[in-house]
Amino acid sequence: MLTVIIPTLDSGEGLTSTLAALVPAACEGVVAQVVVTDGGSSDETLAIAEGFGCDIVEAARGRGPQLAAGARAARHEWLLFLHADTVPEAGWYQEVAVFIAEQEQNERSRAAAFRFALDDGSRRARLLERVVALRCAVLALPFGDQGLVIARRHYEALGGFRDLPLMEDVDLVRRIGRRRLARLRGRAVTSAARYRERGYAARMMRNFVCLSLYYLRVPPRVIARLYG
Repeated sequence: MLTVIIPTLDSGEGLTSTLAALVPAACEGVVAQVVVTDGGSSDETLAIAEGFGCDIVEAARGRGPQLAAGARAARHEWLLFLHADTVPEAGWYQEVAVFIAEQEQNERSRAAAFRFALDDGSRRARLLERVVALRCAVLALPFGDQGLVIARRHYEALGGFRDLPLMEDVDLVRRIGRRRLARLRGRAVTSAARYRERGYAARMMRNFVCLSLYYLRVPPRVIARLYG
C-alpha cells in the first residue's frame, strides 16, 4: 500500500528509531516498502538500512534530488516522505490507512502531513511547536520534518520534488495547495539536536529568514549560499 522514502546522509544516530517506528506498520500491511536514498554516508547509515531490509538508492546529495530518486524507486501507489531523524508516534499508520482509504473511496487527490513535535521537554521546544502549528494553520505550510503522505499519481502530476538545495518541501507543498492538504492528528517527533546545537532562537530566525527570502522569490541556491 505505502512506500516510505527516507533521505539520508550520515544519519545513523537517529535512523534506527525512525525505521523501528515503521515495523508495526509493515506487520499490519500498511507499509510495503522502505526506500533509503543516500547521499554518500560514511557512518553506519547503510548498515542500519540493510539490517531493516530497506531498498537502498544512491543519489546526488541534497534532499530534493534524494527524495525525487526515492519516489522513482517506489513500487506502490502511496508515498510517505519522512526525514531520517523524525519518528511518527505510535499508531500513526492507523490514521494514515484511514486517510488513504477515504481518498481512494472518494477519488480525491489530497495529501497529508503530521503535527510537528520535538523530542525535547523544554519550554523553548513547546514554543516552537506552537509557532509551527500557527504557521500550518495560517499558511497551510508544513515542512519536511512533518512527513508528507501523497498518492504517487498526484505526486507525479505535480512534477514531484525539484532539484533544489533547500526549500524543496515548501516548493512541493505550495504546488499541492491549501485545499488539497490535510493535517493529521498524529505527531511526527523530530530530533531537537540541531536546535540545541545552534540555539533555538538562532535556528528559528534562520528558518524565518530563509522562508521570507523564498517568498520574495530569491532563488533557493542563493539562499543556500547565504545560510549554508
